[in-house]
Amino acid sequence: MSLARRSVLRGAAGAGAAGVGFAAVGAVPSLAEATPRPQHQPFPSHRPFPPLMDDPKGLLALPPGFKYTVVTHAGETKLKSGQPTPALHDGTAAFDDGRNYLLIQNHEIGANDPLGVPQIAGTVYDAGVGSAGGCTVISVDKDGRNRGEWVGISGTLTNCAGGPTPWGTWMTCEETESKANGSTRLKDHGYVFEVWADGETAHPVPLKALGRYAHEALAIDKSRTHIYLSEDASGPNGLFYRWSAPRGYKLSSESWKDLADVDFGTLEAMAILGDDGKPIPDVAYLTSAQLLRPFRVAWVPVSDRDAVSVSVRKQFTDGQVTRGKKFEGVYGTDEGVYVVNSFAEGGSADLPADAVPHDGMVWFYNYEAKTIQLVTYFPESAAANKGTEAKYNDYNFDGPDNVTVTPWGSLVLAEDGNASSHVLSSTPGGPTYAIARNMLNDSEFTGPTFSDDGKVLFVNIQTPGITLAITGPWRDYLG
Repeated sequence: MSLARRSVLRGAAGAGAAGVGFAAVGAVPSLAEATPRPQHQPFPSHRPFPPLMDDPKGLLALPPGFKYTVVTHAGETKLKSGQPTPALHDGTAAFDDGRNYLLIQNHEIGANDPLGVPQIAGTVYDAGVGSAGGCTVISVDKDGRNRGEWVGISGTLTNCAGGPTPWGTWMTCEETESKANGSTRLKDHGYVFEVWADGETAHPVPLKALGRYAHEALAIDKSRTHIYLSEDASGPNGLFYRWSAPRGYKLSSESWKDLADVDFGTLEAMAILGDDGKPIPDVAYLTSAQLLRPFRVAWVPVSDRDAVSVSVRKQFTDGQVTRGKKFEGVYGTDEGVYVVNSFAEGGSADLPADAVPHDGMVWFYNYEAKTIQLVTYFPESAAANKGTEAKYNDYNFDGPDNVTVTPWGSLVLAEDGNASSHVLSSTPGGPTYAIARNMLNDSEFTGPTFSDDGKVLFVNIQTPGITLAITGPWRDYLG
């Protein structure tokens, strides 16, 4: 995510989205299921989290019965190579090696930095950028203690979010469009890279088939034939993309070799179709009045995915695609994929004059129905947008960013808004609750990801860069 407004993720999705939204936690209706029913449909059964309790250490407010452990702290904990833990923690995936949890973590650093990811031989993409962005891998025991961390990829820029693969790796996304300049950048940037957790495998190869633009996050579908990707950009606003494999091809652990070819498969941008069958120009034309209503989606081919002369999003006219301010977090289930828009401020040049400002939207794209639905909506809060702390601090939310699906099918969102920052529990079509608050500073939360066993929620405070392992009775509130 971009730092402009202020200053994954489990390894396997497995979350169900079958049934009607008001009938089961995490459920999102398909087009056929959205037919009105005569009987009353109650909201999903979801136990509210109790009020947050301030932390005597001034770091993380949590509900009663929950506790945290600091796993890494930028500049204080150390890599196995001896260098300090890099700063600006972002998108994160959690895997299980049978004994410990393994976290693969992005660092959203855009230039040579004292706390950048050190360039370790074999992991380097672009030697010219120095210690900049990249990924580290952290081994964490079942009690949340750090058992060692090392570099997974280096020499990349502004590694924002990404997504886990079905074969146990992480795809990290560069949120930039910077091209080579012959000095501080020896190569073009704005790509996706695959990262391995074993500490031995590294292929710092750009996956050019997925396009060169300000990537945010991605998800691979159950069939292993599509990848869905978000773009956090403005002037004009970014797009939501779908990469499709050639007929008969399925993604695998060796696909990085094929995806390195810019012409492999097809890349398309999303168009949400209105009742007249034409693309809705921007997601901000839709509001909470359309909550859970399915809209048909069309996919429009990208002509030059490597953006040789024109940015990918600028290759489309406004009548061809649906744009959105700050397309951010992406997370896939067996049935579809969630994607987040963080906000669209009133009076902004990136908001169409007749569209509606908002402080957050979460969408669900249904693979089979080929429809998209708004499942969570935060109306604009003028006070929050001025950076003023709300009187009722833990009821007012804005700026959702990273998203993950819990082992029980509900969502966890990380706020990147104004005033206080929260980690949120959200039921599609239902309520949202605060489950943590940053007491240290006003930095955003990033990279929420549950361990596969559902015991630990890992999350980061991006600045200065702190990874936290939160434990407690998760099933009681999310199950």
